[in-house]
Amino acid sequence: MILTRIFPTGDDPIDLDADESQSALVELYRIPRPDWVRLNLIGSVSGSAGGTDGTSETLSSPIDRRILKIIRDHGDVVLVGAASVRVEGYYLPRTAALAVVTSSGDLSGHRIVTTGQRGALLVLCPGSAADTVRRTLGDAVAEVFIVPDVDGRLAPADILSTLQGAGYRSVVAEGGPSLAGQLIDAGLVNELCLSTSPNLGGTAIPLFGTQEMTEKALTLSQLLADDASGLYARWTVANA
Repeated sequence: MILTRIFPTGDDPIDLDADESQSALVELYRIPRPDWVRLNLIGSVSGSAGGTDGTSETLSSPIDRRILKIIRDHGDVVLVGAASVRVEGYYLPRTAALAVVTSSGDLSGHRIVTTGQRGALLVLCPGSAADTVRRTLGDAVAEVFIVPDVDGRLAPADILSTLQGAGYRSVVAEGGPSLAGQLIDAGLVNELCLSTSPNLGGTAIPLFGTQEMTEKALTLSQLLADDASGLYARWTVANA
């Protein structure tokens, strides 16, 4: 499989079967500074976060998953909403922590896989939900972080400040759509890494949820394409 950098131009295509391809990809996704918030998403050409089965799995590809791992390796923590760990299922990252956000504390039915040498599991919730978290986690071992809340709702800024106050400076947020939209709307995302699957149709799940967002200007810093028509963009978010 070949990956070509369309913007900015100038580099030779990357043969992803070659030994040196890994180091090339690592450099293409290196972050500019330690305190960096990335939103990493995949969507169809029609703008849906879900494929035919309602999850991102049917949109993804081996190259997308390889880039996903590299993006995670550049982060200290991967941030997801509780709905994502129920619908998508999650392996703990190998080098980063996994932070799950829940307002209710109810993690019943989660599909978090914690086996092997992996990062820590963190749960961020209001103080009133901490007991529910511990009761519904099952056998999974997690560190529970109490986040200030207003009537049980957690503000995106408080979620990030809690993580960064605990030493997790480089954050990779992976959704779901509602959390992604809230982080963008609050002006907290430095960079959007968006993979576009060459598909139309499927499940209609808006990438950023259904809430209204204030307009944000984006600057394209990098665009890659594979020979199966998948696209991989890095967008810098203005005024983050």
